[in-house]
Amino acid sequence: MAYVPVPKDLTKVKTKVMFNLTKRQLICFSAGALVGVPLFFLLRGPIGNSPAALCMMLLMLPFFLLAMYEKNGRPLEKIIYDIIQVSVVRPKQRPYRTNNFYAVLQRQEALDKEVRNIVRGNQRMAAPSGREKRRTPSDGENKPKTVPCRAKAD
Repeated sequence: MAYVPVPKDLTKVKTKVMFNLTKRQLICFSAGALVGVPLFFLLRGPIGNSPAALCMMLLMLPFFLLAMYEKNGRPLEKIIYDIIQVSVVRPKQRPYRTNNFYAVLQRQEALDKEVRNIVRGNQRMAAPSGREKRRTPSDGENKPKTVPCRAKAD
C-alpha cells in the first residue's frame, strides 16, 4: 500500500491550478515570459544568442522571484514593502516610551490637587459669608441706635 504524506498544518496547503502551479505563480511566469521572450528575439540578431539569453534571464528573474519566493507565509512584494517602510518612510529613531501606570496615577493626583486648590480659592473669594458666624438677635442687631449729642455748656 502506498503512503501519502498529509501535512498537519493545512493553512500552508495551496490550491494548484495547472502544471502543479498556483494561480499566482502562473500569472508571474506568464508576465515574465511576455516580457523576456520578445526581448530575446529582438536582441538575438544584433548581439548574438548568448548575450540575448543572458539579458532575457536577467529581465525575467524578478518575475520568477515574485512567483516563487516566500518567507514565513509572506510573498516577496510584501517583504519589499515592509523594507521600504522601515528604511524610507518611518523615522529612523523611535524613542522608547512605556505606559507606566504609576506615572499616570501621579499625574492624576497632581491634577486633582490643582483642581481642589482652585475650588478652595474660588470658595474663599466668592462666598466668604459661608464661613462667618451667623448673627443672632441677641448680638445687638435689634438694639436702638443711639446718636451722641453735645452737651450744652451753661
